[in-house]
Amino acid sequence: MRLLTHNMLSSNIKGVTNGFPLRIEPQTITQKPVDFNPDFLKNMFSKIDWKALSDASKIMGYADLPEDVPDQTVLESDEFLKKFHHALLEIHLEEGVLVCPETGRKFPVNKGIPNMLLHEDEV
Repeated sequence: MRLLTHNMLSSNIKGVTNGFPLRIEPQTITQKPVDFNPDFLKNMFSKIDWKALSDASKIMGYADLPEDVPDQTVLESDEFLKKFHHALLEIHLEEGVLVCPETGRKFPVNKGIPNMLLHEDEV
């Protein structure tokens, strides 16, 4: 699971008001190369919750992103875009769990696929 995917997932358990961001508890992390596309990154920048991405990348062992949301001028820097690209698209959670910040419910991630299915009593 890429951090791009993680940035868009939340816990939808009935009654949960704060289901984002899911906390990552990694077991296996891999890196998979992806073609660099600056236009895609510039388009995605405004759609990303920066704090969630920064925190998740640190948990996954990548601390090269700034903690605070950078302003739009960084999008002109290839150095920044390459770091953003690496964190967003190339770091993968292969095995581990995603944890709901409100309930502590754990959602397993196996072979890079998060299982976000809810139990009957959670719907």
